[in-house]
This record gives sequence, C-alpha cells and structure tokens, in this order.
Amino acid sequence: MTKRILVYRSLDEDQLARLERDFHVDYLPEVTSTEDPAFLDALAQAHGLVGASLPITPTLLDQAPHLEAIASISVGYDNYPVDELTRRSILLCNTPDVLTETTADTGFLLIMATARRAVELAGMVQRGEWRESIGKEWFGTDVHGKTLGMVGFGRIGAAIARRGALGFGMPILYSNASPKPALEDELGAQRRDLDELLAEADIVCVTVPLTADTQHLFGAREFALMKPSAIFVNVARGKVVDETALIEALRTGTPHAAGLDVFEREPLPTDSPLPHMANVVALPHIGSATHETRTAMADRAVANILAALNGERPPSPVNE
Repeated sequence: MTKRILVYRSLDEDQLARLERDFHVDYLPEVTSTEDPAFLDALAQAHGLVGASLPITPTLLDQAPHLEAIASISVGYDNYPVDELTRRSILLCNTPDVLTETTADTGFLLIMATARRAVELAGMVQRGEWRESIGKEWFGTDVHGKTLGMVGFGRIGAAIARRGALGFGMPILYSNASPKPALEDELGAQRRDLDELLAEADIVCVTVPLTADTQHLFGAREFALMKPSAIFVNVARGKVVDETALIEALRTGTPHAAGLDVFEREPLPTDSPLPHMANVVALPHIGSATHETRTAMADRAVANILAALNGERPPSPVNE
C-alpha cells in the first residue's frame, strides 16, 4: 500500500514532486481549520503530515490511526502535543537553523524601527505632513551603545545579540535557563536573573519558546520593573506576554515603546488597540517571511517527512 501524506501548507512544484515520487499526496494548502471536512478526510488516511500553524490535538490524533510522522514547517512546536505524540510513537520534526538569521533580522528591525519611530515618521511623510524639520517631540532614541537584554538565548536570541554587540556596540545581558559560556566569551554577554535584566536593560528582546513555564512570563509586574525609557520587543510567541497588561503598561509609559511581531491571537483582532498606539510597531508575524527562508523551511520539512516515512533518521527530529 502506498503511504499517504497530507500537506496543508503551500509547497512549490519541485517540493511536491519530491513527495509524489514515492507517496500519495493530499495537497490542501488553503485549509485554515482542522474542522475542514477535506482536512479530516485526508487525516484519517494520512501516514505523514506536512504543514504549520494549525493546532494538532490528541482528539485529532484519534482520527489519524495510520499517522507515523509530522513535519512542521516551523521551528516552534507549541501547536503539537509532544508527549502524546511520543506516547503514540509518532515522530515530530521541525525546521531549526534555516530561519535563525532571518528571524534575527526581524528582531533587530523591530529594535531599530521602534527606537527611531520609523513607522510614525514614515506615516507623517505619506500623509504630506512633513513641511519643516522635525522638532524634538518627534525625536527617537539611539540604539548603538544601549544595553540589550535578551530573554532567551538560543539560536535566534544569540543571533540578535550578535548583531547588537558586534554591529552596534551594545552591552549584552541575558536571562536563560542555562549559562552560555561560549556566548559570554564571544559577545561579552553577562547572565542575569529576569528581574535584574529587566531593571538594567534599555531594550528587552524576547525569544523564549512557548511552554507552560513561559506562558504570560511578562505581565504587569515584569513591565513595572523596566526602565520608563525601555523598549520591549517580542519575536517569540504572543502568549509569552499578557497582552492586556502590555497595553496598560504602554499607556502608562513603562515601557516607553514596543515592537511586536507576535500576538496572543493571530491574526490580531481588529478591535485591538495595539496597532493604533503611537508607541507600538506591530508586524503580522513576519519573522521568517522571506522567499529564501520559507523555501528553505519547506525543503527541510520535505526532507524530514521523506526520511521519517522511509525509515531513516530525519534531519531535524524533535521527539526522537
């Protein structure tokens, strides 16, 4: 019997062709819900899944009796019940490394755009309101030489810190579950507990994974510990932040501003005040959204599922 792969994220022709050489492919790139009848029909027959964004629950797994492997087109895997997958001997794979530098670019973009008020000022020009040299009420703040506090110091956190330390002369603080002596040597980074980091950093940048321990890691207490002049940047997961507390903190002035690529609910609800706040730069979760990186992520996912279903070790297993 030919094994079947359910693909619920867009792939290019070459990537699809690689899957179709040995497997039957149910290609449903437009699916946006796991309740879609076409998705459920294909899931019931699937030996492998390739996709991202849709939450895969134990209830869904009950409807997938043949499932052997999942290749997520993402580095994060909070949409998957890893322990349950392991219990059922279903292999989960992700796409680390290939998106590190691109996501770090996005993180530093948010640092720069927020500090220099780039979105606000570009809007002024677009509206035809730039009629004289801007006054100090429109001034931003320097990035070079400021203290960058990284909350999470994995691949992406280290890549952002590297940009700051080596490109902008920024002292680096980090809060992480384990020490990173190699990065301390390379970047002069100093480890702090979270409270100390929040009190010292001029820019706080979050790159931790979403877990039970990190959900709502940032709330009213944490924002109150920051400098009134601080900038808060989140390129991790939206649920790491209590968004209601962040909105109130930004309204009261501590932190001074925020650059956000992720939100508790995505897409961001139209009634959210965040995109309308002058001290917020809000992006539509574009961390890895370049042609080159998304292609590389899909390539890695294809390689993962092909190896897994052929009984070989995939490049990037999560629960091996």
